[in-house]
Amino acid sequence: MKRDRSLLYIAAFARSTGVGMSGVLVGLYAAELGLGAAGVGAVISAGLVGVALGTLAVMLWGERVGRARLLIGLAFLAGLGTAAFALAPLPWMLAPAAALGMVNGMGRDRGAAFSLEQALLPSLTDERGRTQAFAWYNVVLDSGHALGALAGLLPSLLRHGLGLSPLASYRAGFLAVAATSLVGALAYAALSPEARAGRGPSRAMPVTPESRRRIGRLAGLFAMDSLGGGFLTTALLSYWFFRRFGVGEETLAPLFLLARLANGASHLAAAWLAKRFGLLRTMVFTHLPSSLLLLTVPIAPSFTVAAVLYLLRECLVEMDVPTRQSYVVAVVRPEERAAAAGATNFVRTAGWAVAPVFAGAAMQGVALWAPLAAGAALKIGYDLLLYRGFRKIKPPEERPDAA
Repeated sequence: MKRDRSLLYIAAFARSTGVGMSGVLVGLYAAELGLGAAGVGAVISAGLVGVALGTLAVMLWGERVGRARLLIGLAFLAGLGTAAFALAPLPWMLAPAAALGMVNGMGRDRGAAFSLEQALLPSLTDERGRTQAFAWYNVVLDSGHALGALAGLLPSLLRHGLGLSPLASYRAGFLAVAATSLVGALAYAALSPEARAGRGPSRAMPVTPESRRRIGRLAGLFAMDSLGGGFLTTALLSYWFFRRFGVGEETLAPLFLLARLANGASHLAAAWLAKRFGLLRTMVFTHLPSSLLLLTVPIAPSFTVAAVLYLLRECLVEMDVPTRQSYVVAVVRPEERAAAAGATNFVRTAGWAVAPVFAGAAMQGVALWAPLAAGAALKIGYDLLLYRGFRKIKPPEERPDAA
């Protein structure tokens, strides 16, 4: 059990490092190839469409194909598609390559492998340790995100150290991202037979009617939240900072490094708060202030002020992640967890995939700050509706008979 958990963390760390690096570089690379704001948004959306389709595969076949087999296949596909993305000779080739490689411009790993790991992790701990296990899992992810954000400096280092052209330096950066997928494939291949096991050729979504209704309601709300998040991908925020203040990856990589470190620390704080106030309260009453903070970023008079406001937002915005993951798998039966995680993560990635196209168009046709305002408004609405709809549904450890 401990060995499998360590292998899971290694794979998650490698993958999230690549995602963190992609978040910094996707928009800059697409702009270097000559795409405008609308084109950048389309490329980000294409990558997230690939992420959504991979998550759909997990939802439908994750248990019957076998966890390790599907995880290994996803890792190799990501590596192949990202390499194609890195070497694309023409701008129009970026979108299909991004879809194939599930190139994630979110800057945060919320993809297909993440969904399957989310279903697998509860079997490696008990009910009372579940939220803490998710908190540490997300610390590992955000450590990778932080390292990946810092690795966003690689193109700049290659330009100054080796004299590469900007385009060649970005290509080298994405080839490094592709290599992180192979590390994950090796870790998955070493999982124990117990962790590898699926449920066999049973129903694709073995859930009771009550759980199906519950998952459907959660999925609808998560779709709203992710639509807001799709307006706020790291790639789009990186592009926004670049256009608004004229800063490049030399400045943005350290900024997103600090943001991911703040996210990682907040996950442990979220587990502590959840023990005292409950999972749902922790989710809502940390997420809501983060959206209000985001509304102040577009009116910041300088990059320094905008960066500080953004970092304050990042201290809160991810507290709902381990608590949300723990809540979703807690309110369904253990054998329904893969379906629940797959379904809720699928609608999240679908929402992320749709929004960047509109965000890029809004940046170009309305105002540079429009996606930030729209994303914050959607997230505020999600928080209020989630608390209203689920405040009476408690996970096992918070029920009166838990003792």
